Amino acid sequence: QVQLVESGGGLVQTGGSLTLSCAASGRTVSSYAMGWFRQAPGKEREFVAAVNWNGGSTYYADSVKGRFTISRDNAKNTLYLQMNSLKPEDTAVYYCAATSRFGIHTVQNIYNYWGQGTQVTVSS
Repeated sequence: QVQLVESGGGLVQTGGSLTLSCAASGRTVSSYAMGWFRQAPGKEREFVAAVNWNGGSTYYADSVKGRFTISRDNAKNTLYLQMNSLKPEDTAVYYCAATSRFGIHTVQNIYNYWGQGTQVTVSS
């Protein structure tokens, strides 16, 4: 019912910036809480950032706080993740997720819908 497609991943040097996008289709996600997660090789998927339905509330993992910014444009049905000051440890597949649950969420199993992921590689 909700399809999410991430884009914008790629190869970037340490200290560089990259912006990820997550385009939603099937239905509007303007009332959905959304988030970004990532999974590095050999590691579990981890929380990165979350935003409530209208973008008025955000929350970040300690590892990315001050460097990453989550935002959304509900008119475009799109979620964004602006990543600055990238580090090699940011290398991972990044996933966007959405849920109809009210609020802002950091727990993976709260999210009903997931994208296919986009690869971010940070070279040192």
